Amino acid sequence: MNSRNSILVPAWNPYRSMVAELSKREVLGRYRGALLGVVWSVLAPFVMLGVYSIAFGHILKSRWPGVDSTSEFVLIIFVGLITHGFLAECLIRAPTLVTSNPAYVKRVVFPLEILPWPLVIASAFHFLANLLVLAIGLLVVHGAIPLTFLLAPLVFLPMAIVALGFAWWLGALSVYFRDIGQMMPVVTTAMLFISSTIMPVDLVPAEYQIYFKMNPITLIVDQLRIVTLQGGLPDWTALSVYSALAIAFALSGFVWFQKTRTGFADVL
Repeated sequence: MNSRNSILVPAWNPYRSMVAELSKREVLGRYRGALLGVVWSVLAPFVMLGVYSIAFGHILKSRWPGVDSTSEFVLIIFVGLITHGFLAECLIRAPTLVTSNPAYVKRVVFPLEILPWPLVIASAFHFLANLLVLAIGLLVVHGAIPLTFLLAPLVFLPMAIVALGFAWWLGALSVYFRDIGQMMPVVTTAMLFISSTIMPVDLVPAEYQIYFKMNPITLIVDQLRIVTLQGGLPDWTALSVYSALAIAFALSGFVWFQKTRTGFADVL
């Protein structure tokens, strides 16, 4: 198998040790100099959950349709926000993957195509830390965690593949169009409100629901809520279709990255 193509399957590619080391540096680098270090990856979500509880539950008195409990509402919102947060982080940072590493570009032997992997893996690490906080929240609120909670990483995986595709696409495009990096915070904010993160799609007027359903966040948020909060099984058919589209999207991003990388050094 060609080494450049095998990067799509990290367990088999020759760069997996490099990806692992860069991912470790990506995670630890975020907390470098902090007194508590990586402990913040769990502590920060706890603080965030507390803020949501006070802001949405006790001050705004917000409620989810069919749910009267403030604690339950906070958990529902938390699932949506941590899922959106994962993809938002990848989208915002992806445009700088190549432009912030000109030294790597000028090294012919460095496999630039692995740059998205540490970003996605590190973001996934923080998502999993948030899931741990969610599990503790469920224990506090309900006294138990549904067995289907174990399916959460599997439900989340297709969106990680989407994030990988975005990283390849945006990482390459932003070398030639630097404005992309400035657009991403606006795009991710729009994705937050045009998704089921903060409201059910059923409450949206019928003519606008298509935009919510096209958002790559919506299906994953809905399915994560089913397996983590409701104790139900996900829609395997919908996830299978989503996964197929995610893989196709990631492959297209990888091909685009490989085709355009020859001009990176000239631009940088």
